[in-house]
Amino acid sequence: MTKPMRIAVLGCGSRGRTYARIAASMPERYELVAVADRDEAKTATLAKLGEPGKIQVFDSDKTLFAAGKLADVLLICTQDADHYGNAMDAMELGYDLLLEKPAAETLERCEALDRKAREKGCRILPCFVLRYTPFYQAVRKFIDSGRLGRIISIRATEGVEAFHQAHSYVRGHWAKSENSSPMIVAKCSHDTDLMCWFADSTPKAITSHGRLDWFKKENAPEGAPMRCTDGCPVADECIFDAHRYLNEKRNFLRMVMPGAEGETGAYELPEEPILEFLRTSPWGRCVYHCDNNVVDHQVVACEMENGITASLTMTAFDCDRTIEIFGTKGCLRGGEPYQRGGSHELWYYDHYTGKTEEIQVEEAGGEGYAGHGGGDSGIIDALDKLFAGKDALEPGLDGLAGHRLAYQAEVSRLAGGQPAS
Repeated sequence: MTKPMRIAVLGCGSRGRTYARIAASMPERYELVAVADRDEAKTATLAKLGEPGKIQVFDSDKTLFAAGKLADVLLICTQDADHYGNAMDAMELGYDLLLEKPAAETLERCEALDRKAREKGCRILPCFVLRYTPFYQAVRKFIDSGRLGRIISIRATEGVEAFHQAHSYVRGHWAKSENSSPMIVAKCSHDTDLMCWFADSTPKAITSHGRLDWFKKENAPEGAPMRCTDGCPVADECIFDAHRYLNEKRNFLRMVMPGAEGETGAYELPEEPILEFLRTSPWGRCVYHCDNNVVDHQVVACEMENGITASLTMTAFDCDRTIEIFGTKGCLRGGEPYQRGGSHELWYYDHYTGKTEEIQVEEAGGEGYAGHGGGDSGIIDALDKLFAGKDALEPGLDGLAGHRLAYQAEVSRLAGGQPAS
C-alpha cells in the first residue's frame, strides 16, 4: 500500500485552511503533519484535523524551517509579499511546493524561483486553481479533441463584481500594489494562466491599458464621512455601504474578521461585534476615502509565440468570467454569465454546419469544497499525481508563462500602453 503524501501548511488563513481541510478529507492519500502561522487560534483549528498531538504546530515560518524537512509538499498560503522568501527557504530544505499565486511580487523574482527550483530539483505548483475546475478542464479537453481546428484567437473577460472589488481591492489586503501586487496579477493571473494554457504557448508581445477611475475621493457623494459607521447621508442607496456586512454580505467577513472563520462563523456572530469591527477596521471605511491605488478596469492584448492572439478585459463593474476560443473549424464559448440562461455551460458553433451545440459540464464537487468552481478541491485531488505520479511535473515553476503575461501587462500599462515583451 502506498503511503499517504505528507503535507505541511504555512499560512493558516482562508486559503491554507481550505486546502488543509480538503486534504484531510482524503486520509488515504494525504497526511497533514505540520501547520505554521503567527495566529495561535488558526493553527489550533487546523491541528484538530488530525489525532491529538499528531500534527506539529509552529508559530512562524522561521520555526517551521528550523525543524528541517517535515513533509513531502509544503503549502505556502502566506501574504503575497512573503511568497518569494518562504519559497526560497523551503527549497533549501528540498520541499516541493504548492504556492499561492502570485508566486512572487515581481517577474524577476518569479524567474529566480524557477531557476532555484531547477537547481534544487524542486517542483513549484502555483495555485492556479481554475485549471482544475470541471469547467476549464472541459474547455481544455475540447481544444485537445481537435474540433476547433487550429486555434486563431482567445478572448477572456473577468468581472470582479463591484462589492468584491470594494472588499478586497479598495478596503482590503490587495488595495495597494506596493503591499501585494498589481490588480492584473493579484486577481487576473488566473486568467493569464488560462490564456497561455489554452494557447499552449508563451507571450511574445503584450500591450495593456487601464486605470483607477471610480474608487477615489472626487467621486464621493456630498457629505460622505471617512467611515460608513459615522452616519452617511446616502447609506441607504450606496452599493458599498459597510453595513451590508451585517446582512447579505456577511460571507465576506469570514476571510477578514477574527471569529468569523469557517462556513458558518460570520452568520453566528451577533451584530455588535461586527459593528465594532466596522468602526475600527479597514472594512468600515468609505470606499471613496481609502488609500487604494490598484486599477478598477484594465484591458490586455497579447500575441503568443505561436501566433495566437489573445485579449483579456478586467472590470470591477461586471460579474464572473467568460472565455471564447476561436478556431478554424468552430468557436467555443462559455463562462458563468452564459449559465444564467440555462443549465448548459459551453456552446460550440460549427463553421461548416452553422449549428450550435450545447455541451454539459459536470457540477463542481469535491467533498463539499466547491470553491473557485471546484478548483480548490480539484488542485488538491491532483496534487499527488503532479508531484509523485508517472506524469509528475518537471522541476521548475509551473505556470511561469501566465505570470509573465500578467506582469508584463502591468509594465505596458504603466508605460501608457507601450508594447512589452
